[in-house]
Amino acid sequence: MDDHSHDGDGDRGDRVEQDVLEDEAGIGESRSGHGTHGADQGDRGNEHTGHGEGHTDHGDGHGGMHAGHETMFRRRFFVSLVLSVPVLLYSPFLQANLGFSVPTFPGSEWINPVFAVVVFAVGGLPFLRMAAPELRDRSPGMMTLISMAISVAFVYSLASVVFPTQSAFFWELVTLIDIMLLGHWIEMRSVRRASSALDELAKLMPDTAERITEGGETEEVPASDLVEGDLVLVRPGASVPADGVVEAGDSDVNEAMITGESKPVAKEPGDEVIGGTVNGDGSLRVRIDATGEETTLAGIMRLVEEAQGSRSKTQVLADRAAGWLFYVALGAALVTGIAWTAATAFDAAVVERVVTVLVIACPHALGLAIPLVVAINTSLAARNGMLVRDRIAMEQARSLDTVVFDKTGTLTEGEHGVVGTATVDGVDEDEALELAAAVEGDSEHMIARAIREAADERGIDAPDADDFEAMKGRGVRAVVDGREVYVGGPNLLAHLDSDVPGELAAFADQAGENGRTVVFLVREGNPVAAFAMADVIREESYAVVDALHDLDIEVAMLTGDSEEVAESVADELGIDTVFAEVLPEDKDEKVQELQDQGKLVAMVGDGVNDAPALARADVGIAIGSGTDVAVQSADVILVQNNPMDVVRLVKLSKASYRKMQENIVWAAGYNVFAIPLAAGVLAPVGVLLSPAIGALLMSLSTVIVAINAQLLRRTDLSVPGLSGVPASADARPQAGG
Repeated sequence: MDDHSHDGDGDRGDRVEQDVLEDEAGIGESRSGHGTHGADQGDRGNEHTGHGEGHTDHGDGHGGMHAGHETMFRRRFFVSLVLSVPVLLYSPFLQANLGFSVPTFPGSEWINPVFAVVVFAVGGLPFLRMAAPELRDRSPGMMTLISMAISVAFVYSLASVVFPTQSAFFWELVTLIDIMLLGHWIEMRSVRRASSALDELAKLMPDTAERITEGGETEEVPASDLVEGDLVLVRPGASVPADGVVEAGDSDVNEAMITGESKPVAKEPGDEVIGGTVNGDGSLRVRIDATGEETTLAGIMRLVEEAQGSRSKTQVLADRAAGWLFYVALGAALVTGIAWTAATAFDAAVVERVVTVLVIACPHALGLAIPLVVAINTSLAARNGMLVRDRIAMEQARSLDTVVFDKTGTLTEGEHGVVGTATVDGVDEDEALELAAAVEGDSEHMIARAIREAADERGIDAPDADDFEAMKGRGVRAVVDGREVYVGGPNLLAHLDSDVPGELAAFADQAGENGRTVVFLVREGNPVAAFAMADVIREESYAVVDALHDLDIEVAMLTGDSEEVAESVADELGIDTVFAEVLPEDKDEKVQELQDQGKLVAMVGDGVNDAPALARADVGIAIGSGTDVAVQSADVILVQNNPMDVVRLVKLSKASYRKMQENIVWAAGYNVFAIPLAAGVLAPVGVLLSPAIGALLMSLSTVIVAINAQLLRRTDLSVPGLSGVPASADARPQAGG
């Protein structure tokens, strides 16, 4: 995972194009010290995450920067298009083939060359400026090829004025430049839309906050002035100015922009709220506990910056391919010239063949093929609660053989629940839960909470209990409806000297074999029910394991629990491999074992005690709450505490890679077929490719690549059985089962 090295030539080329584009767009003064695309975002990281100085100036972020480039290309395209109209109208070739004529007048023969020169100056010079540094560095790339195409057409066209040829190239020249500008406009428009994540995130943070003074009054202050410990008022419909804890008030908060979950989250005193989320209908008083770069939103923005700054291996390959294509084009042109001269004689037709080869070699589509897919992939993942820190890891996710889950808090809820109930004759499960919940009503023990939650799930209202007593090491007792009732484990039964009925004893033995804790309900000295307690398996985990199996991915589980507990959970979920009784510092060794078997492994954990395993894995996936997203050991962070997003991650990775492959085919495939046609391979059968048609085909491939990349947004990331509702009723063990 540490092999995502940056290609020096590619970075330098990006920087060159960036500088020239900003000069052309007139926005270079708004920024300082710009480097590569990703580095620029890093330069702006403090400004965004601090949401203080410069926070209100959202416009000169990446959305604004690309908007400036887009505006420049759009303006030059329309100016060049208008200036091209006279050239097209007075083109003898078009008049002859389209059957029209226009009035002539003294000097009208100069319309074509004069207007073509102006079009070249307006629309062609930006490409030449961006190509010059590439040539100085002896690293030809995208801009060099574009410049070669339009320069060759320009020189050939001017030469046709002095040395009359069979056909002038002026209309081909202007259409080539128009099409190149159109393609770049489309590219900038697409990239601007796909790269605006940071600006949109920055806009989530309010510029001001209502701070509550010691006297209980409110004062409006800049959000950047807030410090830890401040108490703020968040009115209905307002954005939370920073991370904090609710001290007073009840409301629903929309956290969709952070977690991707559309359903508002209920907040009450003691609950955490995230800066940038939107309050609902109630008022909240929030005690600030994180500001500036320490907030959740700032962490997310840093991750987005890293994701946008990292370069895909496939992207580097495409950049290098463009450089090689320059030499291929020159070689093909040389061979074409020699072959045609040998076959016929050196004349204007030979020059036209050479010009056509050089013109159509432009790799504009190749340069757009990968970066646009990656940019859309990153923003699409973020909108679905997946923050990609390493693009290479995202690419690798498509080829995963094994996904290793940490058990506690990932596949399970991380807290005990009632997973089974047994009763004696004459007592039903609801009655048993009612009595147990009544006795445990005043206890804060995790078993007490589990019993109360089980009663709540069944809609059971527990009666009041009197004379409550906690019996240390044994359980609890209370009086319910005049009867003495106990809840506790085996030590309680020994203390009461109670005999366990056969059906309860068998239930307890089976639960013990599965690594579950058993507590008994004793009424008037007689055990009448037993409850099996275990770390509750998440509803989503059942379908997640099934979905990964459907993708031919093995599922493994790491846990520090005993073999019995681990095997019980694994059997319940259908997990393939189990590593039990593993210490946190040894988890990475288990990942290494799988890798040594030749498997590509993803590790899914909480990003804290699983850090070594996350770092060891080919793809490290941290799963946790929205307030713990800045996990440095992971490649991908799942903002929602939901294992189903692992399946969505794999599906998005597969879809993105398919788009990359499709775009490479459209971009490189064009050159594979067009260059031989331009060279005249099919000339014996009457097929010759003109520069204009070659330029049109080249630009069509660019448009197709841009549209195809945008189709990635339609990727269906839904998972069968995971549409936001629990798994089927028979998937999770029911009480009494």
